[in-house]
Amino acid sequence: MKNYRSYSEIKADLNAKKVDCQSLVNDYLQKIEANKHLNAFLDVYNADAIQNAELIDQKIKDGTSGKLAGMVLGIKDVICQKGKKIRAGSKILGDYVSPFSSTVVERLIQEDAIIIGSLNCDEFAMGSSNENSAFGPVRNPLNVETVPGGSSGGSAAAVAAGLCLASLGSDTGGSIRQPASFCGITGLKTTYGRVSRWGLIAYASSFDQIGPFTHNPADASLILEVMGGQDEKDNTSSSVKNATFEDFENAKVDNLTIGVIKESIEMDGLDTEIKAHFDEVIKKLIDAGHQVEYISFPYLEYLIPTYYILTTAEASSNLARFDGVKYGFRDENAKTLEELYTLSRSNGFGCEVKRRIMLGTFVLSAGYFDAYYVKAQKIRRLLQNETQKLLSKYDFIISPTTPTTAFKIGEKANDPISMYLSDIYTVHANLTGHPALSVPVGTHSNGMPFGVQALASFFDEARLLKFGEILTK
Repeated sequence: MKNYRSYSEIKADLNAKKVDCQSLVNDYLQKIEANKHLNAFLDVYNADAIQNAELIDQKIKDGTSGKLAGMVLGIKDVICQKGKKIRAGSKILGDYVSPFSSTVVERLIQEDAIIIGSLNCDEFAMGSSNENSAFGPVRNPLNVETVPGGSSGGSAAAVAAGLCLASLGSDTGGSIRQPASFCGITGLKTTYGRVSRWGLIAYASSFDQIGPFTHNPADASLILEVMGGQDEKDNTSSSVKNATFEDFENAKVDNLTIGVIKESIEMDGLDTEIKAHFDEVIKKLIDAGHQVEYISFPYLEYLIPTYYILTTAEASSNLARFDGVKYGFRDENAKTLEELYTLSRSNGFGCEVKRRIMLGTFVLSAGYFDAYYVKAQKIRRLLQNETQKLLSKYDFIISPTTPTTAFKIGEKANDPISMYLSDIYTVHANLTGHPALSVPVGTHSNGMPFGVQALASFFDEARLLKFGEILTK
């Protein structure tokens, strides 16, 4: 069967009766089985996917099918689906089965998307390589000796390997955009509040956003139209009108003014080939009639420390619910209540999660709360205000998505600081709440892809995605 890379291709073949949903699903199931070595999927919903495909085929015949009929998706293992296991890449949830579906899953299913399985991820979405999963690392399909990025590594690898047409990930500090860059696909982090977080297992609640992995911006726009918009179950979801696919198609991206933060491309650690190609992207934009200006944003050194102070503080609070009492993993050797808490959490959580919980507990402690947490919140407000000032003058701010291509599995496992710095370009948008997109723009001499990131004003996803098409040409 054809290796589909866009929903428009699938829809055209469905309408022409060259293919049906059942054959599509069966083909993807065969590919998943043939690529088990990638460790991208934790659970594959074979029977459900086949059954849903049959129902949707009938809907297509009857002319009653939804906007996503024939789109096969995987979902990151932090997004709940009723009746399915949800583990957040951790032992601590045991064999917990979700009693409800997240809002995004409900909305996708209502439009006849076919959910084919749950995808591996770093434990509780904490990681930049997908090596922190309790179920083993995910391998990059473009080079199985390298990581796919994290935390949504399974979601990125599955799309890049053609195991599903698209997938959902979550982005707390780059967990969609960084894997998209490492795997050579498109990844969208939406404006905070654009997409409901109801049914998303929280890492850091004021940062987390669900977004799509696709092969192109058009498919991302279509998925966003379906899953975005206000949700009465999520008080942080915005009432701003949702972006539609029509908005994307009609978006005006002529004569743009684009900002490039000069400090971002002068940083130590930026791969010379990636920098050279980024310079070529800038030249192409100028040649196409857009205005590109180098601008100063002298706060880059504060991004990573501010991000890790705030996210770990929120993680310390959010993960307190996993205690061995209510549900999930319970250590059988505990003999007292204190041992129950201590042993269950010590043996249920992995090293990186425990590291971040301890750091978050420290910055929230009475003696350090003002010195770390309160100061970080003030810096976050400063970052947001200064970024918004720039975006009032520039249509987009662009940068490399990552300073390097995908690194080898195990290469940074014992160097947390180096691992954290792989998110140096992506945490910006999470701290400020702005939408950001990574699209593939080149291939390194080592054979691995890399992307360019574009950051836009709040709720400007339609134009951002249309700009993404320009960047990939």
